[in-house]
Amino acid sequence: MAWTVADCPDQEGRTALITGANSGLGLETARALSARGARVVLACRSLERAEQARTELQAEGSGELIALELDLADLESVRRGADQLADQLGTLDLLINNAGVMAPPRRLSAQGHELQFAVNHLGHFALTQQLLPLLEPQGRVVHVSSGAAYFGRIGFDDLQGARRYDAWAAYAQSKLANLITALELQERLQAAGSTVRSIAAHPGLARTNLQPTSVAARGSRLEGWAYRLMDPMFQSAAMGALPQLYAATATEVELNTFYGPGGLGNFKGYPKACRMAPAALDPTTRQRLWQVSEELTGNALGS
Repeated sequence: MAWTVADCPDQEGRTALITGANSGLGLETARALSARGARVVLACRSLERAEQARTELQAEGSGELIALELDLADLESVRRGADQLADQLGTLDLLINNAGVMAPPRRLSAQGHELQFAVNHLGHFALTQQLLPLLEPQGRVVHVSSGAAYFGRIGFDDLQGARRYDAWAAYAQSKLANLITALELQERLQAAGSTVRSIAAHPGLARTNLQPTSVAARGSRLEGWAYRLMDPMFQSAAMGALPQLYAATATEVELNTFYGPGGLGNFKGYPKACRMAPAALDPTTRQRLWQVSEELTGNALGS
């Protein structure tokens, strides 16, 4: 039976933080959770964007909404945002690591990391480590990956693309890193006796601002044509948000599972468990990525 936004359980009394909540999947996720009674923290790259999203959702008669400036491309901004949240709220039920950038020309974060690896993976890795204490005892972390994870590899010899940069390969690497982190975090939480759950999801092919932003940044006419030809394969952002909403709220969620659309090729449709990317299952890769991520962010589980 298809799981829809109407099946999202009551969220009254619960607090959710969503990164990239000002547009696309993040905004639709915030809309759904707020409509079900959750207090939603709209964590966005700028306070202006967060306030715009809050204004839009408040006009719909939503619940409590909190605007939070949190730039995932700057680990200092991540730390400030996490500290502000801890001081202001002291507790958290859902952390939805949704924000992302897709296939831009090579640029560097504030700390000198390749932007996609920095925003999609390292920023979320650092945020998660800092907020884990707030998620005890029954919280969930949802890592929003992508179908691109199936094609990714972690290039430990050139993680930052300094020697050779391919925008799409870097994107796939960052999305595989999201999936690896979801699985490795769950294993470490269980080993520590924690009941916090770490779950991965992906939206399939969803119409968001990622596609036009990527085309504009790269100036690629061919890419723009490809998106137009593929348009019938895409679903709305609201449909694309369903797998992460399911991962965040459904009572029947299973651990070590990758949730995505259930249609042909997992491109579109209602949420279901999808095939796990084989590269995410290698324990050596998972442990090595975790160690490297700790070193690059200065965060460690339980520190």
